[in-house]
Amino acid sequence: MGIDKILGDIWGSITDFGGYLLNNLDMVAFLVLAVITILSAIFVVISKEAVHSALYLALTFVCVAATYFFLEAEFIGVIQLMVYVGAIMIMFAFCIMLTRREIIVKEDDSE
Repeated sequence: MGIDKILGDIWGSITDFGGYLLNNLDMVAFLVLAVITILSAIFVVISKEAVHSALYLALTFVCVAATYFFLEAEFIGVIQLMVYVGAIMIMFAFCIMLTRREIIVKEDDSE
């Protein structure tokens, strides 16, 4: 009833949880994909650079397409990749690159 029993119980719990995760790898992959999707969507909004926002938006679209593949809607996933990631994001990238960005120089009062 000593430390061996406690360590055995802890090890048994860890291996049971590991077995549960190995039996449900699709759930684990979906949860990881969902976290990546949510974080990239947040970074689209809070990013200061327009190019970075466009790249985060492309990552969000790719993750949404992967979610469609998880739902066994392959056609919609492929359309999501071709239309949104392929066409819309290329258009955003060209628009961002072709617009002229003014460089604002802040004047320092100490000079």
